[in-house]
Amino acid sequence: MHLFFSTPVWIDEINNFESINSELKNYIHKEKEKNPEGTKKSNVNGWHSEEFDLKNENLKNFIAEISKNIGNAINDMGWDLETQLAKITSMWSIINTKDAFNEKHHHGNSALSAAYYVKAEKNAGDIVFFDPRQANVFHHPISKKANNINAQVQSITPKAGTLVLFPSYVEHKVNPNLSNEERIVISFNVSLIKKKDLSNN
Repeated sequence: MHLFFSTPVWIDEINNFESINSELKNYIHKEKEKNPEGTKKSNVNGWHSEEFDLKNENLKNFIAEISKNIGNAINDMGWDLETQLAKITSMWSIINTKDAFNEKHHHGNSALSAAYYVKAEKNAGDIVFFDPRQANVFHHPISKKANNINAQVQSITPKAGTLVLFPSYVEHKVNPNLSNEERIVISFNVSLIKKKDLSNN
């Protein structure tokens, strides 16, 4: 058996996540103090920040650490970095308090997207991915048990320090936070930009 048209999802624990998460928590809470209303995207009852200033000093260590993971994912995909430049184009945070969740959505106009868990306690709400193959959704025979071939959804339980990278076209949602603690996530998008386009700007 050969697996054609598989969808990759990269899951890894970043180095030094305890100290990095401490920096990030302080930064995110300050951002929330400045803009307590936040913005409305896929979030229901949760707080969604405006896009971060990627040059902010508080993000420097985090971005340096995740750059390795982004590079590994791009290498796995075989994408050409001689003619293209990988760039984080947007980054933001979501704080889900009890019962908050995120509706089904995808991140258009990007190559890779990610969820990084700054804080996630037990029952904080899994991230759920949906099979991107539309034909498989329209007709789905009954299975005795779910496996990696027949499953229409796959879930990942969040854990502090875990980075989840996935193709931006994959639809996903976040289940309600059933804990009494904040669920804090940073999300970001990565694009591959042709170097000749950069030189024209």
